[in-house]
Amino acid sequence: MRSETGAPTGLARRGRRLSDRETEQRMLRTAVAMVRRDGLTVSLDSISLEDVIRDADVSRSAVYRRWPYKDLFISDLVKELAKNATPEIVDDEIELVRRILAEHQDRLGTAELRHGLLVELFRQLALFDFETMYRSPGWRTYLALHATFQGLADGTLRDQVQAALAESEQAHSARVARAWRDFTAVFGYRLRPGSGVTFESLATLLSATMHGLIIAALSAPEVVGHRVRARPFGAVDEQEWSLPALGLGSFAAAFLEPDPEVEWDEHRLTRVHEILRTWVPDGT
Repeated sequence: MRSETGAPTGLARRGRRLSDRETEQRMLRTAVAMVRRDGLTVSLDSISLEDVIRDADVSRSAVYRRWPYKDLFISDLVKELAKNATPEIVDDEIELVRRILAEHQDRLGTAELRHGLLVELFRQLALFDFETMYRSPGWRTYLALHATFQGLADGTLRDQVQAALAESEQAHSARVARAWRDFTAVFGYRLRPGSGVTFESLATLLSATMHGLIIAALSAPEVVGHRVRARPFGAVDEQEWSLPALGLGSFAAAFLEPDPEVEWDEHRLTRVHEILRTWVPDGT
């Protein structure tokens, strides 16, 4: 038998003794799953070492041999949480994009309609990403780590966590940059010459805006439900716009423009329909 964390239980575990390395990996994997399920708010003091031992189904003696004190385990857990700290929502984003495109495939025929379709994608994706991250314990853990790691007393641990968070943030920004680069290429857009931004710096601005809105919503829940009926940024129809959508749309309007070198003939339209039908962002 196996537990929900994938660890053997009962007779299956008693069949062989786990190595110290296997015990360590199973403990950290189980604790990470617990934190990402329940979320990290202020600290990890609420983590029970005995609960982790039970859920990981490992030997208590092996655990206390590896971590004689709980603080030592918590230090390793913080470093583990900081690795790849940004939870992924790419698959759900792709499904949303495909659904929107399937509903509006007739909007590729003219420059005005293509622009309106791009605006609609931004409107819905911004709200989807915001609501997903706002309600995700994993994203709250990520934000809490950023907010609290500077308070770690151990300077070496603090530096290690900072480096791991920086690596996670860079990887996340790279994924966002690739997605925007893909979007602009498919729809025949480019970054405005002379705007001073790259897709990488644009991704940093977008992520910082989204993180700020999530933090604001934690103390001011009205941010979540705020809507205005509007037709901004060249949208085709008047729709309800959320604050995240207005923020993302303003970045798109400021930094993107149609690429004058892209020719929209029948061949390109056919190719774009095919790309959109099977689209997966580069690098995901």
